Amino acid sequence: MHARPHIPAISRFSVPTPAIADPSHEADPAEEFDLLHSGWYSTEELAALLKVDPSTLRRWRSATPPQGPPFVQIAPRLYLYSIPDTQVWLAQKRTDPSEAA
Repeated sequence: MHARPHIPAISRFSVPTPAIADPSHEADPAEEFDLLHSGWYSTEELAALLKVDPSTLRRWRSATPPQGPPFVQIAPRLYLYSIPDTQVWLAQKRTDPSEAA
């Protein structure tokens, strides 16, 4: 009898994470993501991944101007974060000490 392979749990908002885009590549505005099928994080999921409290994401969203990764407001209390948008935002925040000199 063969053992079933382990299948990781997937959020109700996300699909498997796509490959991370090359952060040195300047994005062409015409090269948009397929937002509908690219996967999504809820506020709580993204907060857990970033190791911050969900209130931090709420504070970033309500700041003037808004801060943090791009988000989409689906309903009055439901905000989602695109996986590719979040990856691009993280790549932009990244500091490589060898390049900072």
